[in-house]
Amino acid sequence: MAESFQFELVSPERLLVSEQVESVVIPAADGEMTVMARHAPVMTTVKAGVVTVKSASGNEERYVVFGGFADILPSGCTLLAESAVSVKEIDRSDLARRIQEAKEDLADAKDDAARTKAEAFLHQLTTLEGAILPA
Repeated sequence: MAESFQFELVSPERLLVSEQVESVVIPAADGEMTVMARHAPVMTTVKAGVVTVKSASGNEERYVVFGGFADILPSGCTLLAESAVSVKEIDRSDLARRIQEAKEDLADAKDDAARTKAEAFLHQLTTLEGAILPA
């Protein structure tokens, strides 16, 4: 069994996780990274994606995050997300609504900067849809 460490996942609305875990997979800006006990100190931005938390008891939970940053120390990891929700709590119709709104925002974009931002957000939503919801 791997050594455990303290992990906290915090969004502006609430504290989602605060427990001893074996590992956490974070969608860091430069790619996915796995954090384990005694990880070298790192601070990284987090992109929209799925955070996979393996608890000290061996259970896995998944959370969708939309941006933020992670502070990783040898003794623990804190991920401060702009927005976060458990995959179990995601409503397929709500996700479909958000994707439709993102498509409308893309169609209504007035300049290249707005178009690029809308395209990136739509891509993140569709990627998350494929990653968390079965077909």
